[in-house]
Amino acid sequence: MDIRFSGASVSFGGRLVLQPLTLTLTERRIGVIGLNGSGKTTFARLINGLVKPTTGQVTVNGLDTVRDESAVLAAAGFIFQNPQHQIIMPIVHEDIAFGLKNRGLKADEIERRTAAVLERFGITHLAKRRVHELSGGETQLVAIASVLVTGPGILILDEPTNQLDLKNRRLVENTITGLDEHSIVISHDLPLIEQFERVLLFHDGRLVADGPAQEAIRAYHEVAGC
Repeated sequence: MDIRFSGASVSFGGRLVLQPLTLTLTERRIGVIGLNGSGKTTFARLINGLVKPTTGQVTVNGLDTVRDESAVLAAAGFIFQNPQHQIIMPIVHEDIAFGLKNRGLKADEIERRTAAVLERFGITHLAKRRVHELSGGETQLVAIASVLVTGPGILILDEPTNQLDLKNRRLVENTITGLDEHSIVISHDLPLIEQFERVLLFHDGRLVADGPAQEAIRAYHEVAGC
């Protein structure tokens, strides 16, 4: 993974919501923390082109997020804060297969890859379940499987343990820890990112801390006044 921000900033309605940022991300697991409205989600959405920089440039493995939009979307998957919003089909198996069908793969290849990702995340037993019947943790796993079945090397997760009970939180945490793909996790769940190689702290649209998890978490407590 090689993600580069070169003087990248974001303005909405004439208001600067993310100050110009220059940095390179290469670590396997990166946490992104900050108070509500700090700019952390805007930062993360810049990575796969969901948000475009107002100034500067963002590249992902050499691909420009504006010029090479489709290739960037294929390289960096995104799990939204509410994964139900990106689950399209009513049955788990159908939803995981959906992205592969859109890429024009043959039926036998779609079935092979769908079965493989179901097995990888231990959710083969959910294949025929209706998505509205899933627990919060199961919904997260299905969303992750539906994104990763298409083969992105980077996965961005926005508050993946939000509103989960302890059992489902552990299920999702263990899944993230075990990912082979590079992962960037936006979270208020500080224990989730305690073992990450690198953590970025945003405050008022600025990157105010960048380093080992414990250092960034300590700075977060200072910013939050707790």
